[in-house]
Amino acid sequence: MYETLDNRLPISDICRRDIRIVLVKCLLIIQNYILQCLLASVFCYIHLAPRHPVIQKLLVLSFMSPSILGIHPLPVQYLYHAPVCATLIPLAVCKFVIWYNGVSMLRTIYMGYRHARNFIINYGLSALAETEWMRLNVPRVLRTFWTLRVGEQVIQILGNHYGEETFNYYVMIKTLLVNGCETLTAVLGMTSIISFICHYIGCFFQWVLLTEDEDEKSIGTVSAILFYILALQTGLTSLDREKRLVRLYRNFCLLFTAILHFVHNIVNPLLMSLSASHNPALHRHLRALTVCAFLIFFPVSLLVFLWSHFTVSTWLLAVSVFSIEVIVKVLVSLAIYSLFLIDAYRSAFWEQFDDCVYIIRSFGNTVEFAFGIILFFNGFWILIFESGGTIRAVMMCIHAYFNIWCEAKAGWSVFMKRRTAVNKINSLPEANAEQLEQLDDVCAICYQEMQSAKITQCNHYFHGVCLRKWLYVQDRCPLCHDILYKVENMQNRDNSSGTLAPGVVDENERNNIEDGAIVQIRQNSNVQSRAESEQSNTAGREFQSR
Repeated sequence: MYETLDNRLPISDICRRDIRIVLVKCLLIIQNYILQCLLASVFCYIHLAPRHPVIQKLLVLSFMSPSILGIHPLPVQYLYHAPVCATLIPLAVCKFVIWYNGVSMLRTIYMGYRHARNFIINYGLSALAETEWMRLNVPRVLRTFWTLRVGEQVIQILGNHYGEETFNYYVMIKTLLVNGCETLTAVLGMTSIISFICHYIGCFFQWVLLTEDEDEKSIGTVSAILFYILALQTGLTSLDREKRLVRLYRNFCLLFTAILHFVHNIVNPLLMSLSASHNPALHRHLRALTVCAFLIFFPVSLLVFLWSHFTVSTWLLAVSVFSIEVIVKVLVSLAIYSLFLIDAYRSAFWEQFDDCVYIIRSFGNTVEFAFGIILFFNGFWILIFESGGTIRAVMMCIHAYFNIWCEAKAGWSVFMKRRTAVNKINSLPEANAEQLEQLDDVCAICYQEMQSAKITQCNHYFHGVCLRKWLYVQDRCPLCHDILYKVENMQNRDNSSGTLAPGVVDENERNNIEDGAIVQIRQNSNVQSRAESEQSNTAGREFQSR
């Protein structure tokens, strides 16, 4: 019944196969026609050229012509050049739009340049970049991209491997993390997710501390920049899958230690404010102390875990330095907080208070500076012997300038100012008990009783510590605004008086007499000045706490 061709297949099967092939080809052709029609319609709708009916029809024909010519038996060279020729009309339309709107485009570019230039002059380049970054909603776009990408991979993994016995959610999460940072664009998406999480971590600690510090709300932005720099610096996208996962975990550890430093920057001003303002709200003190306890015990637990599970490496050294640094900073903050509380509840004036605070802060700054040097040498070792790169070298230069050179310069400047102030105070005479009993007054700076005092050139009495604080601000008396430090000037005047003419000497003596009269008048008005100063008691105590 069935006829065969070369005794191999029945003719009916051959016909069915040919019909199936023809139907598949026809379906592909129809799909191509529909797609080209949609693309032509979209282009005709969005282009900005004059919408002439002939041009609109030619645009549709240019999109459809390669598909139409493809079904005809034309030479191969014609079919090969047909798509290129079909793009000439859309390209001509685009060129016309560009030339027609060239003036307005140049005007828009110029106005944008002027706006950017004025913004940079007033606020800086980083502020412009951050403003435009937020105006364009780039973080939200990147978060959406990364979320959709991860969602697609989750659907694929669950669809292909969910029924298998070896399926494990932990393995799936590791796969998603590795695939989530395999390209620079994917790393940007992961960075936006991390920024979102870190922002709400900062909001949580601000909620715990009952504070609203606008400056610390950029914790998400700073964390995102730090994570992306770490990814570029370590070459995260170019590593193998296993090494990439390990490096990602290490970057997360470094990032979390940085977040601990951000949290300390939130709680430290609050501790100083609570102790200096004599805030009686006990729950606010307890909240701040609870956060400080977390900032101490969590890094300690992290260090114990890391040193018990990993061998010594440059990465472990960096994490350890960051963790110990945050512990030292918290302990310094707690020590200064305790000193302020002790000083607040003392009945007598504590002259060594400022020295104690200075010593504790100097210790913290010295430890932080030493850790900065250790991190610099650690990074130098990594650059030379482990993984070099331009980005790491640039970051090391930035670290050396800002965290080592600038900090050392600022610390030395503070030390020299303090030493100069101490030398100036030591050059002033000390008031004895008889003078203090005869004066029977309070210090005009801190409004506390004077058990000891320094006498200025204008014959005013102040605590030596208060006067030293005042010298950090200016060299004039707080009451009469006369120059406090005249030792060098007096010596120069005495040395030069021997060589001056008699008339000049007489004139200098008259000036000295006039200056003495002015000082005497100011001394007589000292009581009135102190009475007026009593009205600003709160401002004086604020200056003392500062």
